[in-house]
This record gives sequence, structure tokens and C-alpha cells, in this order.
Amino acid sequence: MEDFDPKEFLLFALNHFGLEVQGQEGKMVYLNQAYTIEVEGQQLYKLMQDRQVVAPFSDVEELCRFIKMDMQLNEES
Repeated sequence: MEDFDPKEFLLFALNHFGLEVQGQEGKMVYLNQAYTIEVEGQQLYKLMQDRQVVAPFSDVEELCRFIKMDMQLNEES
């Protein structure tokens, strides 16, 4: 497998799914609704909301789909 930058891959995927990045610092990526994603490794991402760990993800597509679904549910509430 080719070497790739997991953070750049994450940023590409977030853009593809229409998830707006509010900012980034080091290995942290900040989104709307107090979501933060920490890049922990080549294929490991930790999703947090309001500084609470939601879940680890090894699949970026699954991570993006989860965030989109959760954002939509929060908007409906």
C-alpha cells in the first residue's frame, strides 16, 4: 500500500461528504456542532463531540457517514 497522509485523506473525505472543516491544528480537525476528529494513525481516527470520545473509526467513509447522520439527527431535535 502506498504511503499517504491520513490527515489529508480525512480532509479530502470530509470535503467529499460536504462536511465543513472549521479549523485544524496538528493532528486535530474541528467541525460544526463541536465535533473533533483526532488522527491517531494511518487508519485510525478518534471522533469526539464536546470533548467526549464518541468512537474510534478505522474507515474514513464510515466516519463521515456517521457524522452526517448524527448532524442530521441533531438538527431535527
